[in-house]
Amino acid sequence: MVKKISRGGKKYPLQKIIQVTLVGCLVAFVGTAGLFLFYAKDLPRPEKFTELSFAQSTKIFDRTGEHLLYEIYGEEKRENIPLDKVSPLLREAIISVEDADFYHHHGIDPKGILRSLLVNVRSLAPVQGASTLTQQLVRTSFLSRTKTVERKVKELILTLELERRYSKDQILEFYLNQVPLGSNAYGVSEGSKLFFGKVASDLSLEESAAMAALIKAPSFYSPFGPHRTDLLDRKDYVLDRMEENGYLTKEERDAAKNKEITFMDPSENIAAPHFSLGAVAELSETYGEDFLRENGLRVKTTLDWELQQAAEKAVKEFAEANIAYGAHNAALVAIDPRTGEVLAMVGSKNWFGDSEPEGCTSGSTCAFDPKLNIATASPGRQPGSAFKPFVYVTAFAKGSTEDTVVVDELTNFGMWGDETYSPQNYDGKFRGPVTLRQALAQSLNVPAVKVLNDLAGLPDSISTAQAMGITTLDKGPSFYGLSLVLGGGEVKLLDMVSAYGVFANEGKRVPSFDILEVRDSKDNVLESRKKTPITVLPAEAVSQITDILSDNDARAPVFGARSPLYFPNERVSVKTGTTQDYKDGWIIGYTKNIVAGVWVGNNDGTLMKKEPGVVVAGPMWHQFMDTAIQYLKARTEPKPETPTP
Repeated sequence: MVKKISRGGKKYPLQKIIQVTLVGCLVAFVGTAGLFLFYAKDLPRPEKFTELSFAQSTKIFDRTGEHLLYEIYGEEKRENIPLDKVSPLLREAIISVEDADFYHHHGIDPKGILRSLLVNVRSLAPVQGASTLTQQLVRTSFLSRTKTVERKVKELILTLELERRYSKDQILEFYLNQVPLGSNAYGVSEGSKLFFGKVASDLSLEESAAMAALIKAPSFYSPFGPHRTDLLDRKDYVLDRMEENGYLTKEERDAAKNKEITFMDPSENIAAPHFSLGAVAELSETYGEDFLRENGLRVKTTLDWELQQAAEKAVKEFAEANIAYGAHNAALVAIDPRTGEVLAMVGSKNWFGDSEPEGCTSGSTCAFDPKLNIATASPGRQPGSAFKPFVYVTAFAKGSTEDTVVVDELTNFGMWGDETYSPQNYDGKFRGPVTLRQALAQSLNVPAVKVLNDLAGLPDSISTAQAMGITTLDKGPSFYGLSLVLGGGEVKLLDMVSAYGVFANEGKRVPSFDILEVRDSKDNVLESRKKTPITVLPAEAVSQITDILSDNDARAPVFGARSPLYFPNERVSVKTGTTQDYKDGWIIGYTKNIVAGVWVGNNDGTLMKKEPGVVVAGPMWHQFMDTAIQYLKARTEPKPETPTP
């Protein structure tokens, strides 16, 4: 008797159920095998991994679209090397951070997927991926970046087939020769030469960890861009992973974390490097590394090439002269206050130069770091008296005027920490009753503290600075105290220049930006950027600041009648800044068409000789502003008509 199984009131013979199940399994098997064979037939021969794949480079231009600043992944540079020519430390670093179970899975890592899910859930962010090295190799070598079911099926099938055909060491060798590492370098051989000037077999532990850290996002983590700190943080993460996976002892890990890494100057052709690499980092966050590398974007930036050349010339000339004052670095930023467009940016006195002074050793910070962009570096530098206009405009917005009188005299403002706070003026003198016009124009310290304490208020002054574009004052009023008006809080040069743009633009803020337009390879506009002005200060209060800062007679008693702040035939508003211990010298000034700021000092915070910002930063700023004013005037004023004969 045939046993039957009852389902829903109907009875089916067990034999038939088994037959249907077997047929279903057979169909699934045949279908899977068919898919496997269909896609696996496209898997290239091993030597295909040594051939260059065609990719259209992304080009970064100035605002005219005529001057090429930088090209992302133009002609690929690669040198294929055998696995035994790659440092074991580099292999271990890459495996640890990209695929810890590489030698224990068959191309797909279920444990890795689960582990990444748990890490990402705990972090509430996608901080860890789950793709194996083999999957990454297949994806970058054979597949498009379009996220479709078909592409994922291809990826899985090609991954399994690659693992079937080749040994783990062969796959690792393919990967190490294929992985993009930034600029136009593909593979660890070119990457080692680009970043460290070494062959891949000679990399140290800390260099290997830094190289592995780059893989996740080469443009973002570039040591020559604005995110070097992020790269070094990720390098330490790689070292942690190496220790967790048994490749290092804790002592070896900690020693490597404390060793300084020297990055070589890249050989690629680049103009306005600090600006260009900042734009690249921004584009990478928006479009992704792979998209930029392959899709031939054309990017028009805000940079004015004529003004950039003028900025570089001024910085180079006067930064060298400033070495006599003990200042080894300088930076300059200029923007259009009406639009927020960054017109020029020089992040250090010489991006292509060597660190200064000579004798910088591993573990030390040098007075001049050419690759660090001081204009945008975090946490920033103290601005000295260049911060005062934010406090004065707050007082003016509350009803004070340029004729309001405060007394310049020795004043005890109470305890600050373990000492009483009794600031002095720059020249050690007191002037008795002075108007706010005199106090601000002559940059008197005691009246400025009184304005903050009695007229503007510390919380409101911080709020004003933040509304104008200062992004770094986030520790609360009690942290800064009354010394804030004398520059007691760290700020970024780009933020300061952008904030002064509010003064130039009659109280309206336009956030700074550096990319105007992005087009694809077919000339379609992907995005076009323009910022909308927002009123953040009353025009009357701003007008008083602009008038005071352009009053040469009012500042002459301290600065002299013909200082670098003075332009005989132009109305230029300007403020200097010097930190109390002479670590930083500043000058920021503006017309209605341009705002420019200069910082002078040492990267490592060593003291300059006792010279104020007007001495160390003034000549550099004056030369640039004079050139910029004449250039903008010639560009905007109508040319005289030629009389007809």
